[in-house]
Amino acid sequence: MRQIWEIIATVFKFSWRILNFIRELVFNTIFIVLFFVVIGSVVLYQSDSKPEKNYFGALYVDLQGVIVDQVSAPDPFGRMSRELLGTSNSRMQENSLFDIVDAIRNAENDDRITGMVLRLDNLVGADQPSLAYIGKAIKEFKASGKPVYAIGDNFSQPQYYLASFADDIYLSPQGSVSVLGFSTNSIYYKSLLETLKVSSHIFRVGTYKSAVEPMMRDNMSPEAREANQQWLNALWNNYLSALATNRNTTDKQIFPGADEILNQLRANKGSSAQYALKQKLVDKIYTHEESENILTKHFGWNKEDKQFNSISIYDYSVQTADTSTNKTGNIAVIVVQGAIMDGPQTAGIAGGDTIASQIRDARLDDNIKAIILRVNSPGGSVSASDLIRSELASVRAAGKPIVVSMGGMAASGGYWVSTPANYIIASPSTLTGSIGIFGVINTFENTLETIGVYTDGVSTSPLADLSLTKGITPQFSDMMQLTIENGYETFIGLVAKSRHKTPAEIDKIAQGRVWVGQDALKNGLVDELGDFDDAVSKAAELAKLDSVELDWMSPELSFMDQLLLELTTNVQAVMPDMLQAFLPPAVATDIRQQAQFFLKMNDPQNRYAFCLNCADIN
Repeated sequence: MRQIWEIIATVFKFSWRILNFIRELVFNTIFIVLFFVVIGSVVLYQSDSKPEKNYFGALYVDLQGVIVDQVSAPDPFGRMSRELLGTSNSRMQENSLFDIVDAIRNAENDDRITGMVLRLDNLVGADQPSLAYIGKAIKEFKASGKPVYAIGDNFSQPQYYLASFADDIYLSPQGSVSVLGFSTNSIYYKSLLETLKVSSHIFRVGTYKSAVEPMMRDNMSPEAREANQQWLNALWNNYLSALATNRNTTDKQIFPGADEILNQLRANKGSSAQYALKQKLVDKIYTHEESENILTKHFGWNKEDKQFNSISIYDYSVQTADTSTNKTGNIAVIVVQGAIMDGPQTAGIAGGDTIASQIRDARLDDNIKAIILRVNSPGGSVSASDLIRSELASVRAAGKPIVVSMGGMAASGGYWVSTPANYIIASPSTLTGSIGIFGVINTFENTLETIGVYTDGVSTSPLADLSLTKGITPQFSDMMQLTIENGYETFIGLVAKSRHKTPAEIDKIAQGRVWVGQDALKNGLVDELGDFDDAVSKAAELAKLDSVELDWMSPELSFMDQLLLELTTNVQAVMPDMLQAFLPPAVATDIRQQAQFFLKMNDPQNRYAFCLNCADIN
């Protein structure tokens, strides 16, 4: 009896401790939230009450982090974090592609801006179409007669792509220009799953549908290797061609080949900077002081800031942003960015419910005459993709034209959602196609068996007897394969109807194969090669609009969602990423990418149209 009371007392003590912990956690969370709200409000009030900087000189394009079509965390919290926590140098920072281009185009006609300086050391990356779009704005800026300089200690391949648009590129004496080639890799773990005795039940249609290969192979299949090599070579050729044009040289001069690079480095005693100079990748090798002296001669010296006269593109964007709220847009821009999943939008995930709601709002808004769907996604859930497609089909049935503007990728589910469009525009380097479908269910009956755990029970049908701890029945497996095949037939049927071809014609270029934009045009999957500006022009033409006012539709986050999202981002910025700390960057990126998708798979029928390799190019 005494033992029973001791057990009861222990349970009560443990429960009381849990309640105390929850109470303290809740009160501490509330306190932290209120603290950030008060301090943030004060900071924003003070910064808003400051007079505008009387800027003149260079537009200082000091981009930091990654460039995306739509940032995850909207202001004011992004701004608050920069003011409070100083995370502006974070590699996690997101930059809106369209805000960058707008700022450069505003500066082009701003008499106070007399030139541009590109400082790109902290730019982590962007897809090639985004870099090309920014480069287009830089060329327009140069055409106004204003000089553009690029300065840097080192230039990665994305950084150098933008730097190549400058009139002059200055490199530090110990710097380098890393134009070395592209690669794409995946982590394969079939043997690991076998070691852990995990049973992977894989269902797919498409010879080239390689998203599930990591679970069923320990290396890349010959079919995937062939297809990936083709589009990777096309991207590399486009990259070299753009650089050669910008630098007024040849592809061979930009990249003479691995062996020749080594020979040139030996001739220059291993100096990467001297190699870059002799190959005419840069114009001068200057120390920081020498670069600053050159820029000071052109832009003048600011005694207060102790640097040449300039204004950061971030400050410039805030000061020149159009904050008027009385304008009514006539073309809605809806962004599909990231993996497409069922449910609401979250950071890095294109929520089918959220996007479908935006499309519906645009359809019911009499002021909206056309929709531009900006797609930058490797695909995802078939259910979520079709929800978006269905809403777009309703828009088209209502007589409002739809133009799809493809960004860096619009593959698999990203192409699925594009099928209702009146017109599709892709960049030459867009990754698209990947018309295929798969399903995967992992079960752990063999894993549990090794530790003496078993699952048993009864059911009214073999189709109902599904358990992650028991496995799946042959009947359920057959049903899954049938639904996957049905999904593929639906996919190619939608594409065939959209592109005015037969399903057999689409099947020949489908099978999960990825195409770059220029090849997609040849295969009839897109209508034109161009950028976002071309999409705006086409939408205005189809809607017969004399003037255009874009209505950028973005998901509305609650106050708490914004705050928690920003706090999470700041924690990631301050604390080192465990993957980055212990693994090579390429491996860490691949693991994170695969985990982000596989951990959030939520299609009700376990069917996915997703291109895994499309999202990881180094």
